[in-house]
Amino acid sequence: MRVAVVFGGRSAEHAISCVSAGSVMAALDPERYEVVPVGIARDGRWVLPDPGQRLAIADGRLPEVGGGTAVTLVGDPGGRGLAVLEPTAAIGPALTEVDVVFPVLHGAYGEDGTIQGLLEMSGLPYVGSGVFASAASMDKEHTKKLLAAAGLPQGEHVVLRDAGGAVSPDPDLLTAADRERLGLPVFVKPSRAGSSIGISKVTDWARFPEAVSTAAAVDPKVVVEAAVPGREIECGVLAGRDGGPPEASLPAEIRLRPGTDWYDFDAKYLEDAVEFDVPADLTPAQTRMVQAASCRAYLAMDCEGLARVDFFLGTGPDGADRLVVNEVNTMPGFTPISMFPRMWAASGVAYPELVDRLVASALARAGRPGDQRTPR
Repeated sequence: MRVAVVFGGRSAEHAISCVSAGSVMAALDPERYEVVPVGIARDGRWVLPDPGQRLAIADGRLPEVGGGTAVTLVGDPGGRGLAVLEPTAAIGPALTEVDVVFPVLHGAYGEDGTIQGLLEMSGLPYVGSGVFASAASMDKEHTKKLLAAAGLPQGEHVVLRDAGGAVSPDPDLLTAADRERLGLPVFVKPSRAGSSIGISKVTDWARFPEAVSTAAAVDPKVVVEAAVPGREIECGVLAGRDGGPPEASLPAEIRLRPGTDWYDFDAKYLEDAVEFDVPADLTPAQTRMVQAASCRAYLAMDCEGLARVDFFLGTGPDGADRLVVNEVNTMPGFTPISMFPRMWAASGVAYPELVDRLVASALARAGRPGDQRTPR
């Protein structure tokens, strides 16, 4: 089976996508799969990367898609995959036929429904959620609305935007009532981004305009969230086998080491700043609560294939456990330190089996009656 692993992309999470793709390709059994690596450069060019393309963080240097043989996705479903734009003796002018696409893309132009729509038009089965779930989960505002409609608790927040779609770093963007309701600290986030890119923690309202500018440089829609006290808990979800209900992994916990203020990009990928408890030290009742809420969130967002659901676990006014959903990731990180594969490994699903299940899920979904993503 020929699997095209697509990585890189035009978002700020380009490098993390490369690292994730390296891990996924290493886990795809060469006895079962022929892997076609497809890199998307920061400027949007699609290439079959040159041999030796680095897909790992080395000495603090982030990987990036560079040169390679130019290709394009064929929009006609009869094209069956990729077309080589620069035929060479080694590759030839023929189409590079693909059975399934594994888009290991994070952020804009990858995790937000755009490439999913492109693959739908091309008639190719692909791993992960469809257009709607990808777009809605990428947008923090609409994630909150859909989860709240499903009865899943959200933290206090405000969405900033104006009629022109741009945010002005005006110190009066928030009303006095909003500030009173949110309190300090707040987290100022681009609405459609990940890996903590563009996020600032604000402990003084005098720094608020600067934080809004930072977030708006990534996305013109900005979400201001009240800090939610509690433990940071994550849980992985996979599509159920044979069309069954979604399955949740054992949860994990992220704990910041002393001196680390919050879980920003450097803490996630470049510094030894956090500890991961996989699985999390939870009571059986807490574990069941997290798993049930994860599956509810997966279904509420109309996810397919996989998702990672992030929570804050604290105590409510009545002294009972209180779970607040932070976000839903339809294409979570697959790097060697990423929580999604580690949670499933702790749940008895090793990395190679995990990617097998994701590919099988994509093909099974494509074979459903009425679905246009027909398997080859």
